Amino acid sequence: MLKAIFTWWNGATMGARFHIGRRGVLVGQDDYGNRYYEAKDDRDAYDAGRKRRWVIFSGYAEASKVPAEWHGWLHYTFDEPPTVAPLLRKPWEKDHRPNLTGTVHAYRPQGSLARGGERQKATGDYLPWTPE
Repeated sequence: MLKAIFTWWNGATMGARFHIGRRGVLVGQDDYGNRYYEAKDDRDAYDAGRKRRWVIFSGYAEASKVPAEWHGWLHYTFDEPPTVAPLLRKPWEKDHRPNLTGTVHAYRPQGSLARGGERQKATGDYLPWTPE
């Protein structure tokens, strides 16, 4: 309970939960545990005729944790949520992964400081600049 009160970046604040619980209807949940809501009516809509849509993140609030199909629904690209009309996937498409920057799973190329800072020596095709 205290975590929800004092950490706005972790899930949703108590005020947001209260407002969404009062004004919204649960539409669905994705594989990451994020829950998606739509307003019951368009009273507090930003655009005329469009109901507001929300996501309550499971854990740390990071926008890249929203999969493509739910992102499209949140931004009114799709009228129907993925629970009603799932997004067709091509066989070559990879599974969604959130942004891993700042985590232990982040990409660290050879030679980066996070990987020890050792890189290969320059080969013969490199000539350093020298003043004349």
